[in-house]
Amino acid sequence: MQSTRQNKICRLIQQDMSDIFLKEMKPVLGPSLITVTHVTITPDLSIARIYVSIMVIGQGTPDGVLALIRENTSDLRRRLGMREGKQLRIIPHLEFFLDDTLDYMDNINRLLQQ
Repeated sequence: MQSTRQNKICRLIQQDMSDIFLKEMKPVLGPSLITVTHVTITPDLSIARIYVSIMVIGQGTPDGVLALIRENTSDLRRRLGMREGKQLRIIPHLEFFLDDTLDYMDNINRLLQQ
């Protein structure tokens, strides 16, 4: 169970990472829609696990975009630090994971309709 402080930081990271993906990382990641669906953080606030849902427009795959995100993790952490440097003493290390909840729900709906 996460503490109130952890929940606050998770919401803060989720909002800022969504904004960074939307406004600042578009040239690097190409034409894709990236949604930050969920963020968890360790109790010592050192590692943030960020779950993203990726919709690729045009060519490419979600796994390819996720690989680009993981390659640019240090840049993303720097951008997050520029936004949250006043509120967080230490900017957590970022780990990105593909959120497949929507695919799972779609599969369940397809199976129920058969």
